[in-house]
Amino acid sequence: MKSMAVIGGGITGVTTAYALAKKGFAVTLFEKQRYAAMETSFANGGQLSASNAEVWTHPSTLVKGLKWMLKSDAPLLVNPKPSWHKLSWFAEFIASIPQYKQNTIETARLAVQAREHLFAWADQEGIEFDLKKQGILHIYRDAKGFEHAGKVSQLLAQGGLPRRAVTPQEMQAIEPTLTGKFYGGYYTESDSTGDIHRFTTGLAKACERLGVKLLMGQDVVGLASDGHAATVTTQQNGIAQAHHFDGLVVCAGVASRKFASQLGDRVNVYPVKGYSITVNLLDAQSQQAAPQVSLLDDETKLVTSRLGVDRFRVAGTAEFNGVNKDIRADRIKPLVDWVNACFPGVSTRQVVPWAGLRPMMPNMMPRVGRGKQENVFYNTGHGHLGWTLSAVTADMVSELIRQTQETVQITQLLTSQASA
Repeated sequence: MKSMAVIGGGITGVTTAYALAKKGFAVTLFEKQRYAAMETSFANGGQLSASNAEVWTHPSTLVKGLKWMLKSDAPLLVNPKPSWHKLSWFAEFIASIPQYKQNTIETARLAVQAREHLFAWADQEGIEFDLKKQGILHIYRDAKGFEHAGKVSQLLAQGGLPRRAVTPQEMQAIEPTLTGKFYGGYYTESDSTGDIHRFTTGLAKACERLGVKLLMGQDVVGLASDGHAATVTTQQNGIAQAHHFDGLVVCAGVASRKFASQLGDRVNVYPVKGYSITVNLLDAQSQQAAPQVSLLDDETKLVTSRLGVDRFRVAGTAEFNGVNKDIRADRIKPLVDWVNACFPGVSTRQVVPWAGLRPMMPNMMPRVGRGKQENVFYNTGHGHLGWTLSAVTADMVSELIRQTQETVQITQLLTSQASA
């Protein structure tokens, strides 16, 4: 496999294309939007958060989901209207609960590795993306949440991530602008934040410099493979065109399920909508009153990041409502209210709302590996940690493809020698 197609121009697709190009492959990336990172990789919470590696497959998630089902402003909202996709996903989610601990540990391990790749790539390519290495502070408003966090910290430590408990007084010292009454917190100094959109577009330019062909504005309507050759069919203005490659990688976010089905594979990704607001800090008072340290509020499930001098990002919530990108006012209002309560000195007169669909697997683990066909690969389903895990899963899948190519070449050599 010398020529590879990458399907999807978000953070996973662009990092995969970059990793493959660095290994010497001829790469073509297909993206339906005119530019890279225009969907789920556009305006997420910004956290590169190994400390948020806890998977959601904990019994308490089900209890909270049922409790919040009829609350329009709940952190977790499930549309009760049934569908086979949703029912099968939740059945697999429940079946994954026994793997909660081991999956949390593995996710933490991957996240720690990922930051090494991502920072190295940014340095090599000179990518500016509002990187801020000031850690992440998890804040808890009651003893129950704080005590659960202590148990999670033990799992994160097994994955190679240290973090420490802090008192309300220490929290105030870490982030002086934070207002409110808190029971305690956990601080992860090694975590960081950055603008996913700026990073992805910067890396896409680096891909072009490495010879990657970026085919933007391409509506991919079909994928096919016989194990030896792969075909990507696109459609523009009603005209179909077939593109041929040695292999392909599906990094298509919530569309990965449909594409996997065309290739004879099952990738049960569900679109879990998340919302964000970008608060434009237009005056000196707002810039001073906004936090520098990234936060995660456990009770509201909101995360923050400071993007440069004049932007403050707040994101979170999870909405199970199918492929639906509507930005609902009743889902945005809690984010604005949270800013007003925790950072009253920040003006929220100019707030930009956004919604994106996280591609989430039922066990909360990304699907990284080969499909049924020898030349089909997947790097998708990262859920709420796509930004955090993208660099390491791109490295993993590109290395698997390289090893597969070597195996094919050795097999072909042995076959030719035997026939001679």
